[in-house]
Amino acid sequence: MKVSMLAKSAAVALVFGLVASTPAHAVDLSGSGASFPALLIEACKAPFATASGHSFTYASLGSGTGRSNSDKSVGDFWFSDAAHTAASKRSTIIHAPVVAAPIGILHNLPSRNTLSLSATTIAGIFAGTITRWDDPAIVKDNNRAYDKIVYKTKNGALVKDSNGQPVISKKIATSTRYTLPSKPIKVVYRLDSSGTTENFTNYLNKSAPAVWTKAKSSVFTTSFPGNINSAENLGRVVGANYSQGVAQQAGKTPYSITFAEVNYAVGNKLKVAHVINNAGNAVEPTSVTTSAFLSQATIDNNGIMSFDYATKEPGAYTLGIVSYMLVDTNYSDKNKAAAVKSLATFILSPACAKDKGEALGFSVLDGEFLKKAQSLVAKIG
Repeated sequence: MKVSMLAKSAAVALVFGLVASTPAHAVDLSGSGASFPALLIEACKAPFATASGHSFTYASLGSGTGRSNSDKSVGDFWFSDAAHTAASKRSTIIHAPVVAAPIGILHNLPSRNTLSLSATTIAGIFAGTITRWDDPAIVKDNNRAYDKIVYKTKNGALVKDSNGQPVISKKIATSTRYTLPSKPIKVVYRLDSSGTTENFTNYLNKSAPAVWTKAKSSVFTTSFPGNINSAENLGRVVGANYSQGVAQQAGKTPYSITFAEVNYAVGNKLKVAHVINNAGNAVEPTSVTTSAFLSQATIDNNGIMSFDYATKEPGAYTLGIVSYMLVDTNYSDKNKAAAVKSLATFILSPACAKDKGEALGFSVLDGEFLKKAQSLVAKIG
């Protein structure tokens, strides 16, 4: 009888322990916005549910929709790849920069060679002043010598010195030789309002202002420095919606080029170009090279980052961006507020950012940027 009572007591204790470790209020969240971080968000859904007991759905509809939905309180959290500075922004909405990754220049060339492109050349291609793959500018970018920079890393993250600068482990002298095809370039651009587009056009305007003469815009046609509907562009320059849309269109269009998150390349059989930075080095878009670029940026008290496109950091991939999680500091439902805070914290954690994000090409935020992001997440309430 004594043994039976002990067993019963142990069983009760076990059940109590399981209940105690489960969140008292499991919450179902709804999010929407940028397509750029969608792959990471989806990858972290299951481990977040396991860790927190909460669940969420995410509609990848573009940064413009994310900002608009945050204005109207449609859903519980929102993502935008560009800062939300419009007058329509609710005063309680803040930016939490929780996702970082490179914008990839994706192309559909048949060669196995690695394509390298400078900012001026990229601007010329997307502006319509460079229209053939064997243009002298592209040929020059791909027949040259440069240094391949290898950074010191620890557990997949960039190692920095006492000044917060990336530590270089070695430089490898490299040269490229690439015979480009004599074919017209087919350009695929984003039709929808997109934070990726705003970041991309900002890069073009800041890095090649003589070619890309118009200021950044979340709508590609607004920033386009010419007449996108001119006779020479019709049928050669085409649009598609969302990151997955442009990648799919480029995937079925030989000799095409577009811009999107690098992981959209694999499923659409596209290749990813290296970008030539201000140090003259052709750099592959990876989590480490993007972190090297982001290390040169500044971040203000609102969490909004300003990128240094003029940096001469030798191994920086200069087309890196962050995706902001737009969150509220005054949710009417405090259980949802706690769940959103838990989600934002999880996305920043190694369990999401590193364990899931590294394989997908996303960068791990660290150092002062991580502290700033965490301080903004703490304001969710």
